[in-house]
Amino acid sequence: MSLLRNTVMGVGLILAAGALSAAAGIRLEGFDYPYPEKTYRFENQRQELEMVYMDVPATGAERGVALLLHGKNFSGSYFGETAAALSAAGWRVVIPDQIGFGKATKPAHYHYTFAQLARNTRGLLAELGVERVQVLGHSMGGMLATRFALMYPEATTSLTLLNPIGLEDWQAKGVPYSGVDAWYAQELAKTAKKIRAYQLESYYDNQWKEAYDPWVEQLASFGESPEYARMAWNQALTYDMVFTQPVVHEFPRLQMPTLLVIGGRDRTALNKGAASPELRRELGNYPVLGRAAQAAIPGAELVELEGVGHLPHIETFDRFIAPYLEFLDRQQ
Repeated sequence: MSLLRNTVMGVGLILAAGALSAAAGIRLEGFDYPYPEKTYRFENQRQELEMVYMDVPATGAERGVALLLHGKNFSGSYFGETAAALSAAGWRVVIPDQIGFGKATKPAHYHYTFAQLARNTRGLLAELGVERVQVLGHSMGGMLATRFALMYPEATTSLTLLNPIGLEDWQAKGVPYSGVDAWYAQELAKTAKKIRAYQLESYYDNQWKEAYDPWVEQLASFGESPEYARMAWNQALTYDMVFTQPVVHEFPRLQMPTLLVIGGRDRTALNKGAASPELRRELGNYPVLGRAAQAAIPGAELVELEGVGHLPHIETFDRFIAPYLEFLDRQQ
């Protein structure tokens, strides 16, 4: 594992250097991704759109294709270390930035649904000639991965949910609905300091490491663009999508092999600041939510990572990648 670890750490360092090198516009023009960037162009909702993606070839004989779906506060670039490990293990890796995120188009107007993003992703795979994928989704990407698997079970060889959000229905639990305008105002008010403070508390249990800096820099850079209002509007629309389109109630419909990787220290829950103090204490209890999800998904496997927060693949890569690769080995 030491050679692999050195390789993937090198990828991470390259990414970090690129992330800190220059201010970026709302398509991260000043940021380098860990692998060559490619563009999938398509027409949707009466406009021309672009998904930017990385397509990492397998080292040696290809065993299959892994599709990695990013979270809401991230882009596909934070999967650089994961992609290096998968490639070394014989997997081709496809990592798209969804519309509204990362280097992809930020439309002035778009009707965001997980079904639409899943369909866009299926279109990308068709363009690449990929028929079946091992799907992994992190955070919001876990909700998208679930919707993709439900819509395209014939294309989904396996499903891995890595600290997904949406393991609970916040509205059904009584979290107030804020609405798009409130989300938009919140986005406009974001600063690097606020982003770092949120990630420190919600993701890393007030234990910061220098390795986390690039993901703050990337998000904060959007605010430096004169087009930031458009980016903020897209973020507001996707917050509304996440809050109003739960997938947890459909977990029993998942029929493919499923792995849950849960960092037990995670307490991420959407809009919990608007909830009552009593309810706030109950939200985002990932140990409880992970076990409930395992019980709801037929035959699901659960890996609990004690003392780990919202980003296991960033915070404790080795503890994440070992069970993930073992799971993929069993899908051959």
